[in-house]
Formats: sequence, C-alpha cells, structure tokens
Amino acid sequence: MRYRDAGVDIDAATRAKSEIRKIVRRTFNGRVLKDVGAFGGFFSLEGLAPDSVLVASMDGVGTKLKIAFELGGHAGVGRDLVNHCVNDIAVHGAEPLFFLDYVASGKLRPGVVREIVTGLAGACKQAGCALIGGETAEMPGFYPAHEYDLAGCIVGAVSRDRMIDGRGIRLGDLIFGLPSLGLHTNGYSLARRVLLEKAKMKLGAWVAELGRTLGEELLAPHRSYLRALKPLLAEGWLKGLAHVTGGGITENLPRILPKGCGAEILLGSWPVLPVFELIARTGEVPEEEMLRTFNMGIGMLLVVAEKDAESVTAALRKRREKFYRVGRVRRGRGIVRYARAGAHGDDRA
Repeated sequence: MRYRDAGVDIDAATRAKSEIRKIVRRTFNGRVLKDVGAFGGFFSLEGLAPDSVLVASMDGVGTKLKIAFELGGHAGVGRDLVNHCVNDIAVHGAEPLFFLDYVASGKLRPGVVREIVTGLAGACKQAGCALIGGETAEMPGFYPAHEYDLAGCIVGAVSRDRMIDGRGIRLGDLIFGLPSLGLHTNGYSLARRVLLEKAKMKLGAWVAELGRTLGEELLAPHRSYLRALKPLLAEGWLKGLAHVTGGGITENLPRILPKGCGAEILLGSWPVLPVFELIARTGEVPEEEMLRTFNMGIGMLLVVAEKDAESVTAALRKRREKFYRVGRVRRGRGIVRYARAGAHGDDRA
C-alpha cells in the first residue's frame, strides 16, 4: 500500500504548497528573513522601539465554515480569520507584524487551499502584516472529505507606554461603538440551529428583510477595525477597547473594566442589524441570550474620557466611520447593565 491508499496525497500537498508560496510572498516586507518552506518563519524585530512589547493572539473561524463549505466562500473565511486576530491585538494598541495559519482537511484540495490562502494573504496585506508560514494537514478519517478547519496566530507589537489595558478607565467615561457587518465569526452554532434546522431556511433563499440571500448574510465579512482605530491610538485618546466577539457586549466589555467599575449600555442607541432580529424572532431567543451570544450590530467598543469625546468623534467622521455613543462607565462590579435609550435624562456617572 501507499500513503495515498490511506487517503493522504503527498503530490496534491506539494502542488498546493507551490501555489501558496507565490501568494504568500506578496505579503512579505523587509523584516521577513526566510522564504516559505523553512521549518519556521523568520521575522526581524530590528527597528522596533526598545521598549516594545510583543502581543500575540490566536483564533479559529468556528462553524461559519459550514456555510463556506456549502457556498464556497473559502477566501472570505480566510479574510475573516486574519481580521478577527488583527482586532484582538489592536485592542491593546498593537500593530500586526506577522501571521501564521493552520488548515486541516479530510482531503486536501489544492484549489480550496489556494482560495483560503488568497483570503489570508489579502487581509494580511491590508493590515500591513506578513504571512510568514503555516501548516497544511490532510487528515482522512478525522474530517469529512469536503470539510476543513482553519485557525491562525498573529503577533504584533506596541510600545510599553502605548499599551491599552483599561487601567485608565474611570467612572463617567463614555463608551462608543463601531458597527459590525453581520455575525462576524461568532454565534453561528445558534444561528444555524435556528435558521437552517428549525426554520428550514435555504442558504440560497432571498430574504426581503435582509436585502440579500441568507447565505450572503451569513458570509458577511468580519471587518477589521485597525484603520479606524490607528489615528485614535496615535493621539492617545482611547482608554480601553473591547472586540465584541463570542459572548457579545455582555461578556467582552467586562474584560477591560478596572475594579469598582461597571458599564451601562443603552439599548436602542444603535441600529440592531436585521439578521439578529430574524434569529431572535424565528428562534424565540430571549433578549438576554441574544446580547450574550451575538455582537448585535456593534463589533468594537471604545472607552473615551468625556473631555476627548469631541476629538474622537471628529476623527471618526473624518474617516467616514460610522459610530454610536452606546453607554457610559458606571460604578459597579465589572458587569454590564442594560437600559433603554431615553429611559432617563441624566447620563452622568
């Protein structure tokens, strides 16, 4: 018997890696010291500030991949993965340096791998991040032949005096929200259970309230907020940042609140995307569960001192970035309380 008889095609892997190498090289910059194909990626830290701190994060795409398998949105999920990771280190003030990916499949299909890496490389290039390596694994019997898993690791850097960790947050600080484009890469297990299994909706079906097909909605990009945040970070106006991923605002905002602080978020202060209303109505999902599962239309939270609010809003408008004032830091024990916008007239801490 040969390895191919057991389901692993070394020749297909070789072809895939040959095509990947050309795509990945487009993300290289002067800091990348080795070509793809070495046992490790090499990246020079020369020129970084002496007090620079490396910030690392890793994540996967989750069950959004199930939608990509059916509709073929492989480049999109590659982009989603990079953008998710870029956001995760941007909340600490870090700029991305390099990225590594991991693709594991039941049957290696060079065309699909090429699509995934094209999405990864495009998002890396946009973020100024080098894609310096990764791993492609063929695992028959572990994954179905037409499925794969996708994960990645990002490393960035920030000067120690520019690190954002929420320690400067005080009572009365304002909370702004930047809009999401959809589910991003979180909550798909519940969304699929409600829309595809319970309601028997088809991915190709046009949904009037969404203004597009269900599949297009569920493959909406996980956007990167780096471009919007960079000028605000440069000016030192941001006291805290929370990337709204799994757990929603309910679970993610408390991660940056210092002792003695809580947050009040005003429901109705931003437009909830129609897809979330569709999920809540169709699945009879309680509001509390929606708020702790999905981003509900807000993908990034910014905590800003009231004295800097005007400067922040002016900078965001200059970039034509939509934003919403969604709440305020209140006295509390690190939890988020929700109120209705306009429910009270006094918005002081």
